[in-house]
Amino acid sequence: MRNPYIPYAVRISKIVIETSDKLIKSFDLVFLSKEDEKNWHHEPGQFAELSVFGKGEIPIGIASSPTEKGFLRFTVMKVGLVTTALHEMEEGEEIGVRGPLGNWYSYEKMKGGNIVIIGGGFAFTTLRAFTKFLLHPSNRKDFGNITVIYGARSPGLLLYKEELTEWEKRDDLSLFQCIDWKIGPQGPIEEPAAPGWNPVNMKEPSETAVSPRGGKFTAFVPQMVDAASPSSKNAFAIICGPPIMIKFTLPVVTKLGFSPENIINSLEMRMKCGIGKCGRCNIGNKYVCKDGPVFTLAQLQTMPKEY
Repeated sequence: MRNPYIPYAVRISKIVIETSDKLIKSFDLVFLSKEDEKNWHHEPGQFAELSVFGKGEIPIGIASSPTEKGFLRFTVMKVGLVTTALHEMEEGEEIGVRGPLGNWYSYEKMKGGNIVIIGGGFAFTTLRAFTKFLLHPSNRKDFGNITVIYGARSPGLLLYKEELTEWEKRDDLSLFQCIDWKIGPQGPIEEPAAPGWNPVNMKEPSETAVSPRGGKFTAFVPQMVDAASPSSKNAFAIICGPPIMIKFTLPVVTKLGFSPENIINSLEMRMKCGIGKCGRCNIGNKYVCKDGPVFTLAQLQTMPKEY
């Protein structure tokens, strides 16, 4: 059994600046050892620890699908010592990857069902991995309708723009993109936040006329979910985003009829050491890094409200 404290050696093969503020970059990593590459197996929803030698390590969700071969992708926001050091690195330099860690989106239980993916901002990473997995030709036939609802503060802060453009063109996926309202002295301003981003009815989002194929809107993510109103029949809602987004999205999907067992959340923001040793990610008697980070709402309802 491999020592869980020892990272795999990898090389940065590609770096992509994802956002207009240049604070989020995607790093494609390749294993230095073919044997290590052969031994690595991850599922959509899992995370890993990235090690910048001499600086430390950070837990980051795996943004690449297991169907994407030859590399691992991690999308990293520049917020602290380790992430800053990583952002300053160049293609060809080496770092470490420890994992994969945690559980994943249980797609085997979702086969034959409809999938609704709901994400906000930087937290769309593992949702990107899951969407790529669902859309792969070997998997797409196993699932029904796929709806993706993804929001950020502004168009320039949406991740994976080229892929979003490709998904817009697909006839087997509905993509709803949204950006936040402009905020004035009295609060949100009910008008398009940018050209081409149509406003959702702020007070009664469900009364907004939207195409079942999706579109671009001005709305907070919970409002966009309400306006899109995806059917809960034989459907699963997968949610990952900032805690405040999750807090206000859960009542909306519950109102739409999704059962607690079929509402699936990722609490990856709680990650620390990744293997249940530091005790900093626990919620009650659960270690998010080992028992999660993926939990159904039914599971969360039995846990202390610490997330």
